[in-house]
Amino acid sequence: MSILLDGNSRIAIQGITGREAAMVTKHSLDYGTKILAGVTPGKEGQDVHGIPVYNTLKKAVQVHSVNTTVVYVPPAFVYDAVLEAIAAGIRLVIIATENVPQLDALRFLARAKQAGVQVIGPNSVGMITPKDRMKVGAIGGDKVERCFVPGRIGVISRSGGMTAESSWMVKRAGFGVSTSISIGGDALIGTSIKDLLLLFQADPETDAVVTFSEPGTHFEEEAAELLSSGGFTKPLFSFIAGRFTESMPEGTVFGHAGAMISGGAGKPSQKMEKLRQAGAHVLEQFDDLTFLMRNILTPTD
Repeated sequence: MSILLDGNSRIAIQGITGREAAMVTKHSLDYGTKILAGVTPGKEGQDVHGIPVYNTLKKAVQVHSVNTTVVYVPPAFVYDAVLEAIAAGIRLVIIATENVPQLDALRFLARAKQAGVQVIGPNSVGMITPKDRMKVGAIGGDKVERCFVPGRIGVISRSGGMTAESSWMVKRAGFGVSTSISIGGDALIGTSIKDLLLLFQADPETDAVVTFSEPGTHFEEEAAELLSSGGFTKPLFSFIAGRFTESMPEGTVFGHAGAMISGGAGKPSQKMEKLRQAGAHVLEQFDDLTFLMRNILTPTD
């Protein structure tokens, strides 16, 4: 079992004829992912690596019963792409595009919530469920098994690159992942750490979760509250990058749009303390992950 992405996922790629989207499509198909359709207005009748292209997502859904879409369109067009997905009845939208205008993000995230549509991203490298050989987005590239092997550990990462790194650390510790998810690096995203912990809590084939976090946002404080309330009871291993930012001059700008700290909220040290008090296994160094997992968890094979 897994969360969100599994063998029943039927996937379309919005913007499939773009260079990056076409490359990602090839890697995903080689892995075994069920990509059934692509969408690029004005290019119906073409194909990308054998995947038919349609003018609208509505037609792709009608022909292929698509239930999941990956958005690879320019930032200015993401709003329309997400609204098209909602109108077409899509249940899961993964947005790879970064630097989406914040007003657009506010609007489509509100519409998605009203419609009960799960949004991952924007600025997500995707997600992967190794057991079902399903991946969407650039996650894993063309050599997926280097980092991602089947197992019973959930991975949640704010950083795209560290989604793979965290999953590789899980592999080094002798475990594998159930589902690994890049939640997105933009300031406004559709799915938080807390949201995913609730899904992993309900998944009988996930035994523990690893999170990789960054400065800014209240995601970790929310996760700590969930642990304290008993809403998540499985082992949680958490690393928060960026403690050096607390010694930098006020007003310093950092690379990720989500790295905003206000009134002390969002400081790495505060996140770490909240999670530690709630019972999470908080890592002082990222390399501690393999040691802690080996000493706290029991291998399943």
